[in-house]
Amino acid sequence: MGIDIKVWGEFACFTRPEFKVERVSYPVITPSAARGILEAIYWKPQIRYRIQRIGILKLGGQWSLLRNEISSRQSNRGQPIVVDNNRQQRTSLVLKDVAYRIQAWIEPRNGETNIAKHLDCFRRRAERGQYFHKPYLGCREFAADFEWWKETMRGNDNQPSNLNLSVGTMLYDTAYIADPEHYKKHPEDRLEFVRHLDTKVTSKEGYAKRFFFNAEIKNGWLVETGCDQLPNSLFYEIAKLEAGNGTH
Repeated sequence: MGIDIKVWGEFACFTRPEFKVERVSYPVITPSAARGILEAIYWKPQIRYRIQRIGILKLGGQWSLLRNEISSRQSNRGQPIVVDNNRQQRTSLVLKDVAYRIQAWIEPRNGETNIAKHLDCFRRRAERGQYFHKPYLGCREFAADFEWWKETMRGNDNQPSNLNLSVGTMLYDTAYIADPEHYKKHPEDRLEFVRHLDTKVTSKEGYAKRFFFNAEIKNGWLVETGCDQLPNSLFYEIAKLEAGNGTH
């Protein structure tokens, strides 16, 4: 058995990357956001999470929210940002009252072989409500609650609905690719990140590449269009790019 948890929250925002100024959420959680929730509960450099399916327990309604944000990007190499001089009010179209069921597998990396150990650790932490850092639904201010899925939880409020909906193009995840030559030649794509290898942490220079897929909600489950699960091919492509270039 793999990972099977329920997550829910009062608000959520899974931002569409095509909107540059105002935040507009996808209608449901993205696979990358679901992975982030699992990593918030239990994270180790020896594993990565492969999201299989996401059940829509509560679709949630859209909610318009006006928030204060800053207009400049923070950097440890520049001058400190004075919030009063960089404050902007922006409208966000978020989701209200959502709940999801996340099913995933643990995949080894960095030479790991004992997957059962990590799966057992994750299950115990989920059952106790423990986490590495507080899980959130897209934005850090939208905290998420979670619990391990049990068969006794079956019922009207805990079963994926009969919803069928075409979502269209959706963000699957982002690959962080170490490539010093690309970093030098393309300043617009420059990205600095760290690589975690057991207890060793190294800084890398490269770029980020987003991957998208055609998504639909099929009988209450978010899947790839025409399939019964999310695209494993993209997961392995991202893993190959990151492993081949020495990323975290």
